[in-house]
Amino acid sequence: MKILVLLSFLFILSGCNLRVLDPKTQTASDQAFLIYLSFGIMMFVVLVVALLFIAFTVKYRETEKNRHDVPKHEEGNRTLEIIWTVLPIILLIGLAVPTVMITYDVSYIGASSDDNAVHVNVTGEQFRWTFEYENGKETHKKLVLPEDREVIFHLTSKDVIHSFWVPKLAGKIDVLPGEENRLKVTPEETGTYQGKCAEYCGTLHADMRFEAEVMEQEEFQAWLNEE
Repeated sequence: MKILVLLSFLFILSGCNLRVLDPKTQTASDQAFLIYLSFGIMMFVVLVVALLFIAFTVKYRETEKNRHDVPKHEEGNRTLEIIWTVLPIILLIGLAVPTVMITYDVSYIGASSDDNAVHVNVTGEQFRWTFEYENGKETHKKLVLPEDREVIFHLTSKDVIHSFWVPKLAGKIDVLPGEENRLKVTPEETGTYQGKCAEYCGTLHADMRFEAEVMEQEEFQAWLNEE
């Protein structure tokens, strides 16, 4: 019975189609790399700790032979102390350096663009998104982007805190009232991707879903110029 209950959850999860680890931009690829890197470091630490735990449990367990032995007194071990001090520092640096570099690249400061970039003003409000392009064109349920061309999102909110998230294009970023955040992406593949608000913002939070369609540059320009 328990197995059937667990299997039923698999069918429920099959509807969760917002995949983070299927990047379609360099930004999303970099962020996916950080996930893999963090997971790899975590598994390395878990494996080392588990092996040490097993080794010490087996080696130093109480038996009939050593039950009355007096443990050897240790004043210290410089080699071990250096290892357990230096190794965490190396792991931390290995995680921190790429994290800072990638975070900076997609941050407000790093999101400076070339002259050919497309700028989109993204405004969150209860309970919809407004996407405004440089020529004044606005959409709500559909975000249209060009392939192989840099896009800068200028994100702000009219009311509460929202979170702009298109998993295949980039990680989620907070959308704050009275403050502008920026996000830089360059879509690499045409297609339609699902986006949503990733911060609970009220009773109709679920309505803040939208589609991000990436099309070829000529097609995008024609769409942009449509009345």
